[in-house]
Amino acid sequence: MFTRNVMNHRCLKLLALKPTNLINNLRQTSAVSNQQEPERIEKTINSVQLLGRIGADPQRKGSSEHPVVVFSLATHTNYRYESGEFLQRTEWHRVICFKPGLRETIMNYMKKGQRVHVTGRITYGEVKGDDGKNRTTTAIQAEDVIFFQ
Repeated sequence: MFTRNVMNHRCLKLLALKPTNLINNLRQTSAVSNQQEPERIEKTINSVQLLGRIGADPQRKGSSEHPVVVFSLATHTNYRYESGEFLQRTEWHRVICFKPGLRETIMNYMKKGQRVHVTGRITYGEVKGDDGKNRTTTAIQAEDVIFFQ
């Protein structure tokens, strides 16, 4: 709130200046603003929505300081060949959840085969395998889960 009032006050002062003074004052104001505030960061979108069925009961993983719930979700794509034959392709998604309330709800109520809608974002990472080699992982970090009957 304080910043907004200061900015409004600066704008009113700038509007009262002559054009040449206005330009000089704008340069000074922007130089001060750059020193006080970080640069503007470009907005981006990383959003995923999945509707599918749970492949297995969710598992609690991680440490007591950083718990996480992990489950698999199946989605399907249907194809039809020219011959009239149908083919269904199943894709499996690894879903992780860090949010405390949602984590507990998932552990208490989600069961294998249940239909759910997951909203979240794609995350990438690396884990060390049992053989000591690093491998990349891809997961959907759940922000919200809607359960269906």
